[in-house]
Amino acid sequence: MGVGSKIRTFLWGEKPATRAEQVLLWKIDAVVVTFCCLQFLSNYLNRANFGNAYLTGMADDLKFRGKQFNQVQSIFTAGYIVGLWPNNLILQVVPPRFWLPFCGIMWGTLSATLAAAKTPQHVMVIRFFQALFESSTFTGCHWVLGSWYKESELGKRSGIFSTFAQMGSLWSGIMQGRIAQTMNGHLGLKSYQWLFIIDFAIAIPIAVFGFIFFPDTPRKTKAWFLTEAERQLAVDRLPYHPPTKMSWNLFKRTFGRWHIYMFGALFGFGSMLESAGINSVMGFWFRSMKFPKAKINYYPLSLIAIAIFTTVLAAYATDYFRSRWWVNPLMGVIVCFSSILLLVWEIPYGLKFFAFAIQGAGYMGQATNFAWANIACADDEQERAVVLAGMNVFSNIVNSWWNIVLYPATDAPRYRNG
Repeated sequence: MGVGSKIRTFLWGEKPATRAEQVLLWKIDAVVVTFCCLQFLSNYLNRANFGNAYLTGMADDLKFRGKQFNQVQSIFTAGYIVGLWPNNLILQVVPPRFWLPFCGIMWGTLSATLAAAKTPQHVMVIRFFQALFESSTFTGCHWVLGSWYKESELGKRSGIFSTFAQMGSLWSGIMQGRIAQTMNGHLGLKSYQWLFIIDFAIAIPIAVFGFIFFPDTPRKTKAWFLTEAERQLAVDRLPYHPPTKMSWNLFKRTFGRWHIYMFGALFGFGSMLESAGINSVMGFWFRSMKFPKAKINYYPLSLIAIAIFTTVLAAYATDYFRSRWWVNPLMGVIVCFSSILLLVWEIPYGLKFFAFAIQGAGYMGQATNFAWANIACADDEQERAVVLAGMNVFSNIVNSWWNIVLYPATDAPRYRNG
């Protein structure tokens, strides 16, 4: 294999066997990957915007006190956990082209209602119901991606999809910074209120796109833009697995195998490494130094940029080398090094900035671990759905207490325990 072929294989995977398969892959990428990425972007904008809104006016206007910020985060996490398994099992019955866009409309609408919240308690209730619908996207889209792509194709698509969470955070910081400069007070609304309204405006067209174009899964698709031959090719090009069904033995099929325990523990413990991003700790550091609101939103984007870069790099590398386990110890070493620097604390500003930023490497295992689980559970559609949701359940159970105990807002900006 020449250098050019190796580069092409690294970037795009193995070349499709026929022109027809190449055209099919283009169509799948253009619709399935695009919708999943946009849906996840909207999803994560909602999550990231709460942290940015809190730091740029909401905390004072709604009179948040003590650990109420962390309580809102934990209530959101609880709602997310409650929704995970039901949402993925609903996808076994209700076509994804209906359920996923419907959930997008619901969380977008709830986001708009946050602009009218008057107390922290209002925020807690709204965020709980947002979480119920938002929990459909991450594991649901990973399940759909695992239904369409070969092992050599899946990691990089999962990586691109996963980075849209970080792009949502990136865009949220830029949006809030710009809105704070240009729209604060417009029509009598604060900048953070406009942020929630814009979230709604973004969610609706993405949902419409999904209703029109999203093709469900290969065995069930009736997508109008795929020919009958392409629908059959979508099934034939993947390794054959006998169809499985929703039944009462799903519990035994899932919990009688090792997949849910290994991948659940792997992602549960791995999500601990994402705490710096989840809890906006870099933003709290800049806030403690009395930086302007725009800089509080812009500067932490360095952590997000590191998260995007390392996630994509790991996803491409694991597809190329067909090995995924090594990503987990690597991100552990990077985050451990960063944490040691932040524990010392009395270090130069530039080094501290660097230490916060490389915490973004804690996200790099997301895509590779979900691709790994998709491949390991490929012979049972329903088990795969439960395992993927279970990974997020384990992760969010950890986060439901982790941020209150180790990252309370009252400890900002120096989180010794965390």
